[in-house]
Amino acid sequence: MLPLRGPWIATCASSERSISRHIARPRRILSSEGELAKFLSEIERRAFKQAAYAVRDTEAALDIVQDSMMKLAEKYAGRPVEELPMLFQRILQNTIRDWYRRTKVRNTWTTLFSSLSPNQDDEDTDPLETLQAAADPTGEGMNPADHLQRIQTLETIEEALTKLPARQREAFLLRYWEELDVAETAVAMGCSEGSVKTHCSRATHALAGWLKAKGISL
Repeated sequence: MLPLRGPWIATCASSERSISRHIARPRRILSSEGELAKFLSEIERRAFKQAAYAVRDTEAALDIVQDSMMKLAEKYAGRPVEELPMLFQRILQNTIRDWYRRTKVRNTWTTLFSSLSPNQDDEDTDPLETLQAAADPTGEGMNPADHLQRIQTLETIEEALTKLPARQREAFLLRYWEELDVAETAVAMGCSEGSVKTHCSRATHALAGWLKAKGISL
C-alpha cells in the first residue's frame, strides 16, 4: 500500500489546485460597462442608417435605435463581447418589425373610422371583418399636411382609448392591435364571439364620436 504522505501526495495536491484554477477561469471575457458603452458608440451611426433606410422616418429611426440599445443594455450587458454584434442586430431587426406592425395597425384604425357611416348601428357586426387595411403603412405616399393630420389623429385615438369601458378597450386592442380574429379574441376574453363583435362595434363608434367631437373628419 502506498503511504498517505510524501512527494506523490504533494504532486496530486498541486495538480488538483492547478486544475481548479483552470476550471474557475472563464473561457470568455464578459463585457464590462465600458466595453458595452464603447460597442454602442461604435455601432450607433450604422444602426441609425439601417433603421432610417428601413422605416424612411428620421424620428422613428432614432427611437428604434435608442430602444434597441436600451434592450441590449438591460438584457445582455453581461454577455461576452464577441456576442454583442449579433445580439444587437437581432434586437434591431425585431424593433423595426414591431414599428411596422404598430404603424400598420394604427393606420388601420384611421381607415376603420373613416369607413363608418352614421347609420352603421349593427352591434353584432365587427367592423374589421369588412375592412381592408391601409395600403401605405409608412405614409410615404402622402403629402406633409396629410401625414401630419394622420399622426395627430392617431394620437387622439390613443388618448380616447383610455376613456373606453374596460371590456370595450380590451376587445378593441385584441382585435386591432394584437390582430387576433374574433374567435381568438373571444377565448382571450372569456366571452362569446357575439360579445366580441358588440364590444368592438361599440368601441369603434365611441372612438369615431370622440374624433368628431375633436373636429377630426376622416
